[in-house]
Amino acid sequence: MCSTDCATPVACLAGVLEALAGEDLKGSFGPAVIERTGSLLVARNRLDAVLARTVREGELTQAAEHDGKASMSSWLRGHHRLSQGEASRLVRNGRVLEQLPALAAAAVAGAVTAEAVSTIAPVAAAENLARADEQGVDVPAVDAALATVAATRAHSELRQVVGHYLARLDPDGTEPDPTENRSFATARDSHGMVTGRFVLDEIGGEKLLAAVESIVQANRPAGDVRTRSQQQADALVQLCDNALASGDLPTMRTVKPHVVVTIDLEDLMDTSTGEGAGRTGFGGIISAAEARWLACGGNVTRIVIGPEGQPLDLGRSTRLFPPHLRRAVEVRDRHCVFAGCDAPSHWCDVHHLVHWIDDGNTDLDNSALLCERHHTKVHHGFRVERQPNGRWRTRRPDGTEIVVHEPFLVPA
Repeated sequence: MCSTDCATPVACLAGVLEALAGEDLKGSFGPAVIERTGSLLVARNRLDAVLARTVREGELTQAAEHDGKASMSSWLRGHHRLSQGEASRLVRNGRVLEQLPALAAAAVAGAVTAEAVSTIAPVAAAENLARADEQGVDVPAVDAALATVAATRAHSELRQVVGHYLARLDPDGTEPDPTENRSFATARDSHGMVTGRFVLDEIGGEKLLAAVESIVQANRPAGDVRTRSQQQADALVQLCDNALASGDLPTMRTVKPHVVVTIDLEDLMDTSTGEGAGRTGFGGIISAAEARWLACGGNVTRIVIGPEGQPLDLGRSTRLFPPHLRRAVEVRDRHCVFAGCDAPSHWCDVHHLVHWIDDGNTDLDNSALLCERHHTKVHHGFRVERQPNGRWRTRRPDGTEIVVHEPFLVPA
């Protein structure tokens, strides 16, 4: 018990957390903030360990039945709104700490994170403990070694150590199918952003990382202030653009895969932002400005809708820039014309300098190559202009020019 005469340790914890939440951090000096952060991380590790052990006790005593739930996992999801994955991880960690006492001691001391316990979990699986027993493996020694690695080494190294141990434990086992545990799930949040989670095996992950990194390294324009995460997200979208533009993807019900947007003609022609004006093929809601951006380099099909919502007339699809004109633009511009960017032509869309919806011509003089990222920028206030001498200039939304300084050359 603490000095405040709390009824239970949990009540003491609630009081301490309330006091911590009420502290004013604005005047904290840097080293004090670092020290506080470290102490809180250790406390969180300890609390995670105690929670996992408590959940395990609930599992052993069937405590969830008290609230009419079949398992602790379902109780955690239903009563505390944990995700399926988090609830399963918590239950699994409780079982692991019961099987590996050295790891449990390190976790309770705050030296090992819940993520590390989850990484070590396969070691304590029933089939792997049985294999270890058959081969005379000193499991307590393995437990102690893994606890030390988890407490003192980088998490990536812990994953490698666990993988190496499991591989040595079953050296003659069948080679697992690397695709069996792959998963990819997406969802759309309240703002229309697509979020998701994917799990790839070592080879599949290496392919993804190699492809994304190639685009990240090839697209490093001057003055780039994007975070690493933003660069990789842009690279992933660029990969999709390249694949869709190649025409080599499998057909979807006799039609090549493409981005579909439905929008009223009045909204498309409106120069305002027009929030929520268009709907994508996968259920997203986009603005009229975003629809104009997508229409810049795609196909547009006119469909006349009757008063009761029935299609009355389907006009022919119109390709805004035909192949021969695109080739001419590529020969002239060679790469993205946005200042400081040299993204290759096959990454780029052909952009109308004066939008076709505003009666801009689809010709060489009214065109510019722009990569996906800078095409977006141009449709959000930036502007590119081609001078009579063929030089491109890029202007910010406030009208100032983005100037890329030439490297200083030492006279010979």
